[in-house]
Amino acid sequence: MSDIERANGHRVSGVLPSLGSGPLPATRPHPKDYSFDLSAVLDAVRPIRSAVPADGHTAATLGTEREGNAVLIDSDGLLLTIGYLIVEATDVIVSDRKGMPVPAQVVGYDHETGFGLVRAARSLDIEPLTISTDVASLETGDEIVIAAQGGLDQAMRGRVAARREFAGSWEYLLNAAIFTVPLHPHWSGAALIDPQTGHLFGTGSLFVQEALGGDEQAPGNMFVPIDLLTPILDDLITLGRPARKPRPWLGMHTTEAMGHLLVAGVHPDGPAENAGVEPGDIIQRVDGRQVRGLSDLYRKMWSAGESGTEIRLAIVRGMEALEIVVRSGDRHRYLKLPQQH
Repeated sequence: MSDIERANGHRVSGVLPSLGSGPLPATRPHPKDYSFDLSAVLDAVRPIRSAVPADGHTAATLGTEREGNAVLIDSDGLLLTIGYLIVEATDVIVSDRKGMPVPAQVVGYDHETGFGLVRAARSLDIEPLTISTDVASLETGDEIVIAAQGGLDQAMRGRVAARREFAGSWEYLLNAAIFTVPLHPHWSGAALIDPQTGHLFGTGSLFVQEALGGDEQAPGNMFVPIDLLTPILDDLITLGRPARKPRPWLGMHTTEAMGHLLVAGVHPDGPAENAGVEPGDIIQRVDGRQVRGLSDLYRKMWSAGESGTEIRLAIVRGMEALEIVVRSGDRHRYLKLPQQH
C-alpha cells in the first residue's frame, strides 16, 4: 500500500503512540474529588503488547510489535482494547496488579466498531470496570477522565470536545464518535471514564488534529463509544466476530483532498487492487450515484448488499474516465487471524 501521512484528521504514523512516563499536558485527577475509588478504577487499565507475523496484512502499516492499553471488563480476565493492537496477533501479553506479564489470547475483533477483546490466561487480581449505560447523555463540554496504564501518573482530566461523525480512510465510519481534549499522548486502547460513576464510556482510538470540528486546530483524541460494544459483546466472545452479515469491503484507503475523493492506497491482493483500482484514482460515483464526501461513499458502498456484492466505481485517472467493477470481499477473511476461539 502506498505511504499515507495524513488522512481525515488522522495521522497514520501516529496510530500507535510510543508509551512513556513523561508528564501529561493536563491536570491529573485527584482521588478526593471523586465519589468512587479512583485508584481502583485506574488499576483496571492495563498495558498490552502484541506480536504479529511479518507476513500479516497489517504488518506493513501497523508494525509487527504493538503496545497500548487494555481495560479489564469482567472478573474472568476479559479485556477490551482497540482492535488494531491485536488484529492478526499471535502473541499477546498483559500484566497483573504487580506488573508481572500474563499471556493473553485474542478473543474477538470487530471491524465496524474497531473494538478488540483478549482474555488473560490467569487472574490479574484487579477489579474490572463497569461498562456505562449512559453514554448517550455525554454532551460537548462535559468533564471526563482519560486513563492509560500507569495509574494516576497517566490519568488526566479532560472534556468532551464534540460528539460527531467520524469517517476513517480505511473504510470505517462511526455516527457519533467521542472527541476529547486535551490530547492524551498514550491513546491506543485508553479508557474514557465517567467522573460521576467511574464507569467506562469508551475506548481510545486515534489522535486527531481537529477535535473541535471544522478548521480549528485543537489536538485531541477520538474514542469509540462503549454503547457500540453491548449489542455485539456476546458474539465477539463466542464467535470471535459479530454474527451480522459483513459489509462489502473494497480494500482501499480513501481521503478527501481538494473537493475530491482520492484513492491514497490499496491493499495488496485486495478486491480493489485485483479489479484494477490504483492509488491516485479519483472516485466520482458508486453504482451510478454521485458521491459527496467519505461518509457518503461508504454508505453507498454498504447499501449495495453484503460482502461479495459487485460494486461499480466511476473514477477519473489522469485525463481518462473509467468504470471499474469491484467484487467486494469480507475484510475479516482477508486478514491472517489465529483460530483461537
